Amino acid sequence: MVTESTVDATFSLILLLLFLWSLFSQRLARVELTAPVAFVLLGLLLSKGIGVLDLTPSPATVRTLAEVTLTWVLFTDAARLSFRALRPELGLYVRLLLLGLPMCIGLGTLLAMGLLPGVTGWAALYVAAALAPTDAALGATMMVDPAVPARIRRLINVESGLNDGIATPFVVLALAGVAAAGSTSDTHTPGGALVELAIGLFYGTVLGLIAGWLLRYALRKGWATEDFAGAGVLALALLSYTSAIAIGGNGFVAAFVAGLAFGSTHGAPQRVLLFVEQSASLFSVLVWLLFGAVLVPAAFDHLTWQAVLYAVLSLTAVRMVSVALSLAGSGLDRKTVLFVGWFGPRGLASVIFGLLAVEELAPSAWQTIVPVVACTVLLSVFAHGISSAPLAQRYGKAAAVTGAPPAGPEGNDLPIRGMGTGTLSGRRRGGRDGRT
Repeated sequence: MVTESTVDATFSLILLLLFLWSLFSQRLARVELTAPVAFVLLGLLLSKGIGVLDLTPSPATVRTLAEVTLTWVLFTDAARLSFRALRPELGLYVRLLLLGLPMCIGLGTLLAMGLLPGVTGWAALYVAAALAPTDAALGATMMVDPAVPARIRRLINVESGLNDGIATPFVVLALAGVAAAGSTSDTHTPGGALVELAIGLFYGTVLGLIAGWLLRYALRKGWATEDFAGAGVLALALLSYTSAIAIGGNGFVAAFVAGLAFGSTHGAPQRVLLFVEQSASLFSVLVWLLFGAVLVPAAFDHLTWQAVLYAVLSLTAVRMVSVALSLAGSGLDRKTVLFVGWFGPRGLASVIFGLLAVEELAPSAWQTIVPVVACTVLLSVFAHGISSAPLAQRYGKAAAVTGAPPAGPEGNDLPIRGMGTGTLSGRRRGGRDGRT
């Protein structure tokens, strides 16, 4: 039986470990212990039936945390985008996001239909779409290693920052299809999901443009202070989600396009987004904790060998073939294409999609698909975390011999999610490269 004192002890332990992590995060990063690895292990320690304590949050708590975290992540990743800084390499970003990502979803869907028992149609699309987004934070060491050309680090980082927003409509549509297939009600249908996506797209664009213009005007007139503007943007990100739902739209899509529209106005200094990024980083750590404490134990009760094989193929063949095809003719050499293809870790967005599926679908529906997502992310956390440093050094040496790709402009890069504050270009290791 879970007593109040047990809950207090568990909560206190989590807060203590968060504080300790803040004290030693740079030291721990040097031994390749990233935040996702550390807090997944902590979640397993606290999980019911596996660990020493019982961490069993209510479904409402899990859902709220997942929704708020994804909203802030989608908004800040989009708002950080500087089209001017990315223009020199725009062709590579278009290839990865508009060619490689759809191919990854398509190949993943076909593989799920052919390999996973009982998974067809919408369920197969959900698995593929939920595992399509990448998370640069899981390759943290590589992302701040100066041996890897800045152009390639930026390419991986920008792809990671934007592909979750592009994949979200596919996930939403697939979840609606899975839910409709197992229900006699017409409340949630793929057609209804498409209408919600369209409303969210339009509403988010309008809201982001208006809000960006208002903040720009207020700052220019001296009506607003930058110190408090960050809290206002934090509220704006959540407002884009909640108000979109209130008018019948999709909140996640609204948050993503609102961030794009808000950032395109160039109305606020990039440091205004700092408060939102820090909040998103904190909530992301808690999501990793829930992943280890809730999703992994629940999913592994229904794990099959087919799910494990799919996870391995998703991290390797599906991702790397899609990247190779999308970058064909781009001028990047084979080593670079393989390097970019491997560093497509599955992380925060996939975890949140898994948590949402558990909360939205009947057990008979999610028990066949969520274990695949959980297994893939768990393998990725450790595989990409362990391989980040040695592969970065190996690729860096090869790039130095063959001639490193030009660095390009050091614009406002997207923040490396889960690595604290600042941008890729602004980090320095010991005064040089910025390991956090």
